[in-house]
Amino acid sequence: MDGPKIGAVVACAPQAIEAFHPTRRLFMTDDTTSLTRRQVLKAGGVTFAGYAMAPDRALADAITTDTQGLVAGEAEVPIGGYKLPVYEARPATGGNAPILLVISEIWGVHEYVRDSTRRFAKEGYYAIAPELFKREGGVGHMTNVQEILKIVLAVPREQVLGDSQAAIDFAKTRPGVRADRVGVTGWCWGGSTTIQIAGTLPDIKAAAAWYGPPARPYPGKNGPVTGFDVAKDIKVPFLGLYGEKDQNPKPEDVQRFAAMLKEHNKNVDIVMFPAGHGFHADYRQSYDAWSATQAWKLCTDFFNKNLKA
Repeated sequence: MDGPKIGAVVACAPQAIEAFHPTRRLFMTDDTTSLTRRQVLKAGGVTFAGYAMAPDRALADAITTDTQGLVAGEAEVPIGGYKLPVYEARPATGGNAPILLVISEIWGVHEYVRDSTRRFAKEGYYAIAPELFKREGGVGHMTNVQEILKIVLAVPREQVLGDSQAAIDFAKTRPGVRADRVGVTGWCWGGSTTIQIAGTLPDIKAAAAWYGPPARPYPGKNGPVTGFDVAKDIKVPFLGLYGEKDQNPKPEDVQRFAAMLKEHNKNVDIVMFPAGHGFHADYRQSYDAWSATQAWKLCTDFFNKNLKA
């Protein structure tokens, strides 16, 4: 089968994934019948479109990353009279570590996000995850998705971007970092926020968004702003990791977003995995181990090429 045209979104078969490289056009194989697809968001998991259960590390699939060889922990970033809580992790030895801004889902910086931050640090990055909902009181103590969304979806775009920039500026002052190499990544709401950051903050050199809905509006001073609105402003290498069974974003939204990105950026790869929303979230029933493993490799290879080379 011929490879997809520029701007196409690719559904991945296991036979093809081994040849994937995030900076070249992906392709399909004719044999898709052997795909093993887990049921996504099993009984009781869905409480709101695109969101599942609250964080729960009890699932057997949950990955645990230790701090051996790392310096990791909580810190505070001063912003005027406010102190932004962050979780940071970096290699304990060596230097010249690129900075990676890690953006959480709607649950804030819970253990899955901290663990992923440590995983990135094990890959040689200074990774920092800011608590972007803390000004509103935080969401870590909450379990009702409807109440959480009232907070998350009302956070002003300018506040999100300002606090993210403050986290980057703080990261540049930490020991052993390479201040001129900054990337951003995030899941779900964090994926949508990654899109906003990639199109706005000048420090960003590469961005990888995990199933971030491009249609999600961020309240701004001049009206709501979506990922579609900022697509034309994303000039840095961009990797999108999405699930073909996802309904938030729907595959057609991802197709549209990919086409818009490709109009202005030649270094874009959007990959569709045989999974649903939250396929990397190992604390949820939506977790798909095969898709999560392959997507993680694509993500780290992508950042290694664009931030370490």
